[in-house]
Amino acid sequence: MTERMLKFVDTGQGMPDKRAAGERVGDFDEIYKEFAVKRAEEQAARCSQCGVPFCQIHCPLHNNIPDWLHLTAEDRLEEAYEVASSTNNMPEICGRICPQDRLCEGNCVIEKGFQSVTIGAVEKFITETAFDRGWVKPVKPPRERDQSVGIIGGGPAGLAAAEQLRRKGYQIDVYDRYDRMGGLLIYGIPNFKLEKSVVERRTRLLADGGIRLHTDFEVGRDATLEELRQKHDAVLIATGVYKAREVKVPGVGLGNIFPAMTYLTASNRKGLGDKVPDFDDGTLNAAGKRVVVIGGGDTAMDCVRTAVRQNARSVSCLYRRDRANMPGSAREVHHAEEEGVEFVWLTGPEAFVGKPNVKAVRAFRMRLGAPDATGRQAPEPISDSSYRLDADLVILALGFDPEDLPVMFGAPELDVTRWGTVKVDHETMMTNLDGVFAAGDIVRGASLVVWAIRDGRDAAEAIHRHIMARAEPARVAAE
Repeated sequence: MTERMLKFVDTGQGMPDKRAAGERVGDFDEIYKEFAVKRAEEQAARCSQCGVPFCQIHCPLHNNIPDWLHLTAEDRLEEAYEVASSTNNMPEICGRICPQDRLCEGNCVIEKGFQSVTIGAVEKFITETAFDRGWVKPVKPPRERDQSVGIIGGGPAGLAAAEQLRRKGYQIDVYDRYDRMGGLLIYGIPNFKLEKSVVERRTRLLADGGIRLHTDFEVGRDATLEELRQKHDAVLIATGVYKAREVKVPGVGLGNIFPAMTYLTASNRKGLGDKVPDFDDGTLNAAGKRVVVIGGGDTAMDCVRTAVRQNARSVSCLYRRDRANMPGSAREVHHAEEEGVEFVWLTGPEAFVGKPNVKAVRAFRMRLGAPDATGRQAPEPISDSSYRLDADLVILALGFDPEDLPVMFGAPELDVTRWGTVKVDHETMMTNLDGVFAAGDIVRGASLVVWAIRDGRDAAEAIHRHIMARAEPARVAAE
């Protein structure tokens, strides 16, 4: 092993070749090229194979990262894929969109002085190689079960749970209100980070494995939650959270001020070939406009980088804290700066100005004060610091809250927390309704795709235990 590994002392960190900013802003293609085999092996060999792998510990899925890096370094790529996919239902997606700088790579023990192993890029390489060589197969359960599970939501949590339950032989139906499966992966994340063909390839695999995918199906309209409970042995709520958080400042109701998901969905639908009237008439197209995005997370980064590709006249990102306290990926900020985005740190909106459409953002400077309840320094406005920032299009990327599911689902008996998330027993993942479970952002609040996959996998195990516990008394009685 030591002959193959521990190469970080004489081999520098290397990412796949990145397209130049001037080239990549002209399209929505992914910005990184693929590793060549030898280069992937070289980068994987930089792993120190440490006794306590912090990369694995800090991965929500606890992926066996040192193991598949070792196998990659030895050119045992099919085995590397088997190890990577044993803990992750979507390694090709996580390799592209996970904020590795905050998770696995950010906790690599060789990071200081030598720079971390490029874990995400190797993960993507392993999985794309597996697809190219035909190693990725649809699920084939060893035996079929009579019990069925209905899953509400075709995003990462719902799809991960569906695959895990199908592996155990359950009959699975996934219901999603949109016209494509994938949720945020399809409509929220731009192509330059995650090409839609990658998501569609994964959902085709699930369908080929016997999972029934129902699009344009809205619970509360096409069936109530109670009707799904009667149809299935268990139901999983995995809707995610899509309701945009609002900013309460004067002028927020002016025209050309939009939530991030409205803007991103229009762009992604256009890329998918859909008819998008609000894009075609210029309303949700940034071309020629002075764009201001308010927010500091990965969704804000998606918005600013999309606006650049739509040939915006200028793109500014206002964030109330400084660079060090930005919640989004530092790598994404760097990409955005390369592409011409201006970041305006320690700045918040005071009002939106114009009539009937927004013409400017009146902003004020901020400073970081005492830590808040989370331990982060709370931003405070600086008096008499207001200034005007011209804007033709304002995008609000302030996060997401849950929709009112009891009302939407026609299920007033479903318990929710004071934040509107579905209340569950965190040991069983079951709601207050027998046989109804919940997982992903609708339980934990807006979070990362990798956490949604983890929650979906955990929910699948909880559902399996529940169904088996109910089946055992029946089996004993029959005997």
